[in-house]
Amino acid sequence: MNSDHPKAVNETRLRVRYAETDQMGVVYHSNHFIWFEVGRVELLRQLGFSYRDMESKDNCFIAVAEAKCRYRAPVRYDDEVLIRTQLLNVRESVIHFGYELRRVEGDVLLAEGETTHIVTDGAMKIAELPEKYLSVFRAAVGKQGRKP
Repeated sequence: MNSDHPKAVNETRLRVRYAETDQMGVVYHSNHFIWFEVGRVELLRQLGFSYRDMESKDNCFIAVAEAKCRYRAPVRYDDEVLIRTQLLNVRESVIHFGYELRRVEGDVLLAEGETTHIVTDGAMKIAELPEKYLSVFRAAVGKQGRKP
């Protein structure tokens, strides 16, 4: 990867709150997708922009089209979790992210996931990613700019 561009992986830590657990004392499964979003937002920030700016300044939305999670080990109250997020692939109207959730203590793999996003405008019509985002994303995954 070109050293002029930010790293294409973000690592964010959080501590599991009691409210995120179920009756069995394990994190409720849907919270993993919330944590994926936390990682995704932080990766975008690391790349130099935010969801808020994409939406408000460029009428560019990235809607979740598919989300997967493979649960590897239980996550419990007060565990410190590392969310590792990376940009896997980007096309003009599709963005694909990958995630790992790891327990910091012991470096245990807790879950792996992926989300695929469709780029839309404010009316939810498929749109192309503006060049200023596409070029940063492509650099982050080691690809060249927009194809002619």
